[in-house]
Amino acid sequence: MPQRNWIAVASAEHARRGRDHRPFGFMQVGHGKLGPLKRVAPGDRVVYYAPATIFGGTDRLQSFVAIGIVRSGVPYEFDMGNGFVPWRRDVAYLPAHEAPIAPLLEHLAFVENPKQWGYKFRFGMFDIGDDDMQLIAQAMKADLKTLAL
Repeated sequence: MPQRNWIAVASAEHARRGRDHRPFGFMQVGHGKLGPLKRVAPGDRVVYYAPATIFGGTDRLQSFVAIGIVRSGVPYEFDMGNGFVPWRRDVAYLPAHEAPIAPLLEHLAFVENPKQWGYKFRFGMFDIGDDDMQLIAQAMKADLKTLAL
């Protein structure tokens, strides 16, 4: 089965927490919902887009902040305390630089209308083509060979 490419949406604070977790990273989407994670398979590529630095923030960070490959295994629940038990998937994140989306808007195929580019991000997670993933990975200075792009 071919690798799929996903954009997940979260605040930079939350995406960085998953990226920097040790011994390996994780992803959560939709406030810990299982449904979206069931669509993701081991070997798929994922990149996190952060509209803001903190959850509910208004700073308009509008950047890609983490990129990696989904590890083997299935979604699992994780107790974060205070009754919050979200679903996660493990991800092997790559060294990469955070990259703003603005310079890429005219070149991304999934952006149907550059004046209303933010609409698709409201879904929380969506798939994109290889060309778009490669463009984002290049902007983030991620290793294209590791991503098999």
